[in-house]
Amino acid sequence: MTIAIGNDHAGTEYKNLIVDYLTKQGFTVVNYGTDHEDSVDYPDFVHPVAQSIDKQTADFGILICGSGNGVSMTANKYQNVRAALCWNTELAELARSHNNANIISLPARFISKDDSIEMIKTFISTSFEAGRHQRRVEKIKIS
Repeated sequence: MTIAIGNDHAGTEYKNLIVDYLTKQGFTVVNYGTDHEDSVDYPDFVHPVAQSIDKQTADFGILICGSGNGVSMTANKYQNVRAALCWNTELAELARSHNNANIISLPARFISKDDSIEMIKTFISTSFEAGRHQRRVEKIKIS
């Protein structure tokens, strides 16, 4: 499984921790994020992650910024992206099971590093329930 990850300056520490965890679990991780804590513009790091999901070259995406909002807004401009801002495992589970989210957005300034790993575990291991949720997900795209 391939996971694309991107972050701005607020998410560098989290990104490094998450990449280390995922790599040790055997996932292929493509790092599109900054490796520094100098101020950067988050869209520059979001677009490659969102494109990899949109073009299906990655299975899941992870985006990290201070609030998680900017990265989610940017990623959700892509037709095949469903980026979900999550700050606990329950939201990560619902994002996958009900919304078939394919990118998790994390707010580094509002969650712990341990919680970020737990949310990633939950997000990746949760399946989409389909059923009544499929109809709703199909209505998200604008044709």
